[in-house]
Amino acid sequence: MPVYRDEAIVLRTQKLGESDRIVTLLTRQYGRIRAVARGVRKTSSRIGGRLEPFAHVDIQMYTGKSLDSVTQVETISAMGAPLSADYVAWTSGTAMLETAERLTPEEREPAVPQFALLVSGLRSLAGGEHDPRLILDSYLLRSLAVAGWSPSFADCAQCGEPGPHRAFAIALGGMVCERCRLPGAAAPTTEAVALLGALLSGDWLIADQSEPRARGEASGMVSAFLQWHMDRGLKSLPLVDRKTAPTVKAIPS
Repeated sequence: MPVYRDEAIVLRTQKLGESDRIVTLLTRQYGRIRAVARGVRKTSSRIGGRLEPFAHVDIQMYTGKSLDSVTQVETISAMGAPLSADYVAWTSGTAMLETAERLTPEEREPAVPQFALLVSGLRSLAGGEHDPRLILDSYLLRSLAVAGWSPSFADCAQCGEPGPHRAFAIALGGMVCERCRLPGAAAPTTEAVALLGALLSGDWLIADQSEPRARGEASGMVSAFLQWHMDRGLKSLPLVDRKTAPTVKAIPS
């Protein structure tokens, strides 16, 4: 069988038989792959602990008829341990793993930008570089942008008229001018819009200085935008402790 090696993040695992496990990986070169790790649930397994969600690994596999098989694993970074010590960081990371899997629907379809984005986001979470909720929202916006759904928080998403604008229309792709806005469009505060733009561009100086109310409002908009572009919402997202997120009011028609 052809043998290959790649760098990967473990997205998900599930039991198979008495001692095996199916591992879902996002790899650097080959995109999302599902593989069988045989005997890893035995106490004598040397690689079982290296194939847990959040693990950043160097992995060797050989191609099988339906699922590939894991033959060797070396740990690059075990990010599960630091994340498990913080509920918000853990649930935020779980939502990131689920997003990465959902945004790579085709197996073996190269997804280098998605892989690089996930590695960077998880490292930031594990290192406690910023509020986990901000890291999550930044990751969600950027991963959607990589997938082709980049929101606009400055110019009108419909006609391109320079902003700033008052209305946010999910169906149109972001902030819109008065001519393009739809009935019932949201009217986010200028602080929330500025935060969203900073999270999308990676301006952490602005993001870290944002107020709790703006963060809550921005999180609600990110969640709504994400759900609009996916067939169904993320199962893990409601588990993230968002505290009190204010509702974004609608612009009167």
